[in-house]
Amino acid sequence: MADDDVTLVVRDVRPWGGPPSDVGVVGDRVAWVRPTAVRPAPLLDRAEVLDGRGLLALPGLVNTHAHADKSWWGLPWQSYGGEGGTQGRIAHERARRDELGIPSAPVAERVLREYLRTGTTRVRTHVDVDLGLELRGIEAVREAAAALDGAVELTVVAFPQDGVLRRPGVLELLDRAAAEGAEHVGGLDPALIDRDPVGQLDGLFRIAADRGCGLDIHLHEPGDLGAFEIELILDRVERDGIAPGKVNVAHGFAVVDVDPARRRDLLDRMGALGVTMTTVAPVRMRQLPLAELDAAGVRLGFGTDGIRDLWSPYGDGDLLGIAWQYARAGGVVRDEDLRRVVELATRDGAAFVTDEPHDLVPGARADLVLLDAENPMDALVRRVPRAAVVAGGRVVDLDALAARPWE
Repeated sequence: MADDDVTLVVRDVRPWGGPPSDVGVVGDRVAWVRPTAVRPAPLLDRAEVLDGRGLLALPGLVNTHAHADKSWWGLPWQSYGGEGGTQGRIAHERARRDELGIPSAPVAERVLREYLRTGTTRVRTHVDVDLGLELRGIEAVREAAAALDGAVELTVVAFPQDGVLRRPGVLELLDRAAAEGAEHVGGLDPALIDRDPVGQLDGLFRIAADRGCGLDIHLHEPGDLGAFEIELILDRVERDGIAPGKVNVAHGFAVVDVDPARRRDLLDRMGALGVTMTTVAPVRMRQLPLAELDAAGVRLGFGTDGIRDLWSPYGDGDLLGIAWQYARAGGVVRDEDLRRVVELATRDGAAFVTDEPHDLVPGARADLVLLDAENPMDALVRRVPRAAVVAGGRVVDLDALAARPWE
């Protein structure tokens, strides 16, 4: 691309903590990355210029497990209520979501704007599909993303939060969602929710085979039960010849519950079949073992889960905070491991949303986050505020996004 085509120049930044560089952008793509010039070339005079002031530059953050449809972010404070546990939280959410206007495009847009304000430019979000909502939640989230004019790239998981088989008609709704463009279909605790792991998984994999969509299955079930269900998932991936990267296990607490030998066998098989994992780095719990996942070739992504919703008042949408939580809780301290966590939160997490490269390289979508930090490790451990965000080649007005969480 010629210099006179350049629409934005991000000057004097340090990609991944490297030497000072200028990043040229044409439209929504990185055109080139060059050593910072003493004086910009005359041909760049017509381009918008963002002065990076020597800041650290990273690719946009990637949220691989979100629930953008059901936050009360932007509403008055909602007191925690209802019963605990998965079943209790589902019932409480069903009882109150209508009065809070959940889901709706304005609610989802507020959540996406907060993701963007903290540097997240790509999101995989689970969106509830059930007999009460049908597909309205997906429509609302898509409308919210459109209102941001492409700043946040979104991929949707049609998610059966209230179960698949125990509510006749949900499986058909999931199939319809996939037929109408949902990139993935979700599942939830096949034994504890539906009490029929074989039936739930067979139904979901049938949709995947018929529609060519991915599967992203919440699996909170612990120990041997959870490990057994992962094995059922792997059996079906192998049987159906599903392509690598099309099936994800979210949470997967059983992986850290089982003994090391069984965990190694599970991870080796997952890696061989291209089954991925996502985590929200839950506090007070053992974290998924990054070194073991990497050794087995199991790709891992970080997600915020729900933020300020009827399940919990916690969460602020900051994916870097989740990465910090994972690293701190998992005892990650060495430079190479800290950097690896940042890579998963940015460059390598993008495969959960897109097939294209996501990095500060020519041809990639121009998603940059600038931070006043020495290097990626420093940015992570200090949870450095975002100094500037570029999303799809456009400089984000962070002040305009900085609304109070109840407004």
